Amino acid sequence: MTEESLRGLLVSGLGGDAAAYRLFLEQLAVQLRAFLRRRLARTPQDVEDLVQEILLAVHNKRHTYDATQPVTAWIHAIARYKLFDLLRRRSRTDAHHDTLEEHDELLSAGDAEAAEASYDIARLLEQLPDRQRLPILHVKLRGESVSETAGRIGMSESAVKVGIHRGLKALAATIRGVR
Repeated sequence: MTEESLRGLLVSGLGGDAAAYRLFLEQLAVQLRAFLRRRLARTPQDVEDLVQEILLAVHNKRHTYDATQPVTAWIHAIARYKLFDLLRRRSRTDAHHDTLEEHDELLSAGDAEAAEASYDIARLLEQLPDRQRLPILHVKLRGESVSETAGRIGMSESAVKVGIHRGLKALAATIRGVR
């Protein structure tokens, strides 16, 4: 559907034509699905939920549409915001949960590779001061919570978080050879 026809349907809908507004939302849903399928190819189950979320946002913000501006630019801004919001939410939950594929990969590695990796990690961690090494060891490697770790090693929760952040940053620099 073209910019002009979508814009015409929306403007008619805003003017009180319920049939035009319904057709606008139907046509928009088709275009959003195509847009999101390309961007969410790895998680197609999220497409329909996100389409509905965007349609609801468009409906709730329809009064902000400036009829002198392209409707697709206005919709694109809403869709991008909702897509980024989904990706941001997913990255927070993914940080706490490994996928099954990652577990399969880990379990398929040989014992020698695992021992070598543990040795390498231990050597890298030895280079860090305790205020960075201990939070990484307890939270990231042993899976303890930040509050458990704070109590165990005598640091505040915020100090544990800072220690993890700075320690991981230092480890990354060491690995890249930037140090």
